Amino acid sequence: MRLSLRFLLPLILALTVLAYVVVPLVDGMTLKWSIRDLDTRAQLVAGALQRPLAALVPAHDEAGIASILNGSIRDDRLYALGFCDPAGKLLYRTPTFPDTVGCRLPRRRDGRPGSLLRLPQGPLHMAISPLQADGHELGELVVLHDMSFVERRSADTRRYVFLLFGVLGVIVSLITVAVAQLSWRSWVSGVRAVLRGQAPTQPFVQANPELQPLMGDLRAVLREIDEERRIRDESMPQWNADTIRGLLHDQLSGDEVLVVSNREPYIHTRSEDGAIEVRRPASGLVTAVEPVMRACSGTWIAHGNGSADRDVTDHNDRIAVPPDDPAYTLRRVWLSDEEEKGYYFGFSNEGLWPLCHIAHVRPVFRVDDWEQYREVNARFADAVAAEARTGNPIVLVQDYHFALLPKMIRERLPQATIITFWHIPWPNPESFGICPWRKEILEGLLGSTILGFHTRLHCKNFIETADRFLEARIEHELSKISYRGKPTLVANYPISIHWPVEEAHHWKPVPECRAELRQRLGVPDDYLLAIGVDRLDYTKGIIERLLAAETMLERHPELIGRFSLIQIAAPSRSSLEEYQHFEERARATAERINQRFSDDGSYRSIMLLIEHHSTRSVIEHYRACDVCVVTSLHDGMNLVAKEFIAARDDEQGALVLSQFAGASRELHEALIVNPYNTEQTADALFQAVTMPAAEQRERMRSLRRMVRDFNVYRWAGRMLLDASHVRQRERVAARIDSHSRAAPRQP
Repeated sequence: MRLSLRFLLPLILALTVLAYVVVPLVDGMTLKWSIRDLDTRAQLVAGALQRPLAALVPAHDEAGIASILNGSIRDDRLYALGFCDPAGKLLYRTPTFPDTVGCRLPRRRDGRPGSLLRLPQGPLHMAISPLQADGHELGELVVLHDMSFVERRSADTRRYVFLLFGVLGVIVSLITVAVAQLSWRSWVSGVRAVLRGQAPTQPFVQANPELQPLMGDLRAVLREIDEERRIRDESMPQWNADTIRGLLHDQLSGDEVLVVSNREPYIHTRSEDGAIEVRRPASGLVTAVEPVMRACSGTWIAHGNGSADRDVTDHNDRIAVPPDDPAYTLRRVWLSDEEEKGYYFGFSNEGLWPLCHIAHVRPVFRVDDWEQYREVNARFADAVAAEARTGNPIVLVQDYHFALLPKMIRERLPQATIITFWHIPWPNPESFGICPWRKEILEGLLGSTILGFHTRLHCKNFIETADRFLEARIEHELSKISYRGKPTLVANYPISIHWPVEEAHHWKPVPECRAELRQRLGVPDDYLLAIGVDRLDYTKGIIERLLAAETMLERHPELIGRFSLIQIAAPSRSSLEEYQHFEERARATAERINQRFSDDGSYRSIMLLIEHHSTRSVIEHYRACDVCVVTSLHDGMNLVAKEFIAARDDEQGALVLSQFAGASRELHEALIVNPYNTEQTADALFQAVTMPAAEQRERMRSLRRMVRDFNVYRWAGRMLLDASHVRQRERVAARIDSHSRAAPRQP
């Protein structure tokens, strides 16, 4: 015992003294690193604001400058921003900018300029970045960061250092046998696993338990990198086509982008007189992805089913689109009638579609349909491999038609970065367990590098489904699934629409749209109109919408003869029996309601238009009607709600939105309803048609800001930024692997 104490007490004393020496050094290093980090962040902020300020400062647009500066300080660490002219005069600043701070760095006691400020508000870091426009000095951007986190970090560091030395003293006093030296190859394998977002393999952990703390530190560093990237994303002042192009150039080095979807963005058909016509299909997916492809200039691979599609493609089944201003390549894949029946109408739309939508329609699964689905997915995988000019393209796989495709692409192009976006909801594990080929579908999707859904709930459902039916490693904190050594990031990316709307300058004024539509319907100028725009599908809540309009007229008979609901329902999948029955029910319901409120048929409370409408016609209906009604029974997002908001540049109109549409998670100023509750929906519809203009304007302004800031370019940009991060990790891992093979093997 005495011998042990003689050894232990001096050791503890020595370690305590050493700790008191190390702590000030660590504090100093922490401060230096933090200041260097904040200087870098300040440069990033200045770089992000360079272009918008260059456009707004010469024009003296104070409102625009204030909006950009105030919108940029949402980051908790970014305390205030100011802009100074070349003479050092403070011209613009955010409300948080201290009065005692000017345009020059303060002097320290030794007379040198310093960046650390001690103010009543707390410690602040000050950085000044010059801005230029067209080679001329524009001014200087003053960036103030809150440095209170440095003090908290230093306190944590001191606590951890003392704890570390205490634990170290106990360990050194108890352990006298050296740990066996590390295996070089297992070390490289473990580091590569962490860089790729995987957990190190079990044998590696068991053989080298002492590396666990280092692996934790490495993961922490990677998480900090992720957070920095997210901050850079949030500080982006505006997402548009130029932003996407810059992201591809800067983050992805102009990497090749391929999109795969069932529906093509442009369809060529032959009219009765033999002329070839081009039309865009009524598809939310096409509406969202097509502007991104124009910015990326990549290749879109899709099923060609137009009557003149073959006539306009070259010998490689390719055609440049859009027809009026080609920006990317459309590669068409041809399917036989039997393949389309089994893969599309059968397994996709009679099986997966009702399975994923809680709309009380029984899914139908047939072995023949499954075989066709698998074969068509393999055909598209071959097309992707044929179109790829490099071995590591970025492939964006769209929707439930291609659940098996990611794994198939991975087998053909192992280095590809595969981003799969599932545009429809993902059910809970109990519901998905109905599918006879659930394991194959999950394995196919987990061939993705990134798997995206609209909402966090759908991500959670998928992770729980994979956990239930596969032997996969789930990292809930990172929202990551590792299956057979391959990691897949599962993340939510709420899809949106194109903003700014390029066609807006061609739109008719709202008063003209209102007058023309009411004149065409033969109703007075003050007649109230609600609009619903959907595919004729049982998941869209069309019948529930009609019943809500009926209930509203029951409760408010003063609106009879003064209100109508226009329901545009584009025919869809009409060859399927379930859709035929649904169309019959919709027609019968509309006819019954119309007869109830009009004896002679002169008044139509429901105008059911089961026909295709052009994009321009739909926009004019949005601008002419007082209310848009979206009553989806279950929907991944529903872009109709966002299209209506984008069309109302007059800041008028009201939106009634189902709580079961993904858009309800973002559009909080809409009137949110449960479409199964007919009375609640009817009351919301009445509130919408009688809403005062001032309230409409207040709500619509908020909705339009949301759609503007979270547009389709942001949706695509976030996925591409995540893809960029994954590819950077892969490159680092590849370099480590290359060096490990080149280095002499350790004995």
